[in-house]
Amino acid sequence: MNFFITGISTEVGKTIASAIVVEALEADYWKPVQAGDLDNSDSHKIQNLISNNKTKIHKNSYALNTPMSPHAAAEIDGITIELSKITPPQTENHLVIEGAGGLLVPLNDIDTIFDIIQPEDMVIVVSRHYLGSINHSLLTIEKLQERNLEIGIIFSGNEHPTTESIILKKTGVFFLGRINEEESFDKEVVKKYATQFRSALLSF
Repeated sequence: MNFFITGISTEVGKTIASAIVVEALEADYWKPVQAGDLDNSDSHKIQNLISNNKTKIHKNSYALNTPMSPHAAAEIDGITIELSKITPPQTENHLVIEGAGGLLVPLNDIDTIFDIIQPEDMVIVVSRHYLGSINHSLLTIEKLQERNLEIGIIFSGNEHPTTESIILKKTGVFFLGRINEEESFDKEVVKKYATQFRSALLSF
């Protein structure tokens, strides 16, 4: 089973959520498009946050040099991202796929991150609490629901009942859990959350 992890914006905690899901399921991990930080990419971060020996980190389809929107980073590198070259790696294991930024981040003049998601993917939306996050969450989920995708949500940040309850009521998506604020995230913290999330992920 493939789990596609997207966020309601950038810097909402997708990579931490990805690490937790990877560890919970001992799944493989794939970041189709990495833009910038190639020496400390999201793939490197996942490797440093998980403890199991089963996970395989698959190579990016595109590794771009500049930390910008993929379409702009690709232009700086003198290339055009082609959707046909972004194909999921073959694996017998569960696969966690991490998007870049939000759902409608452009890959080129036509395609966005949304176009990488396959009909059979289970989509996990990471929603972090900030002013405007309800709107961003509802818009993201509404877009995903246009394709009748299976959608779960992870809230990132300490509990905010009024925000969480209205998002869940208005969307009906599957609540997978919450990642609270932590002093730091390391292997032990990720392992703790992985234990908490495993049952919900297997029921998703």
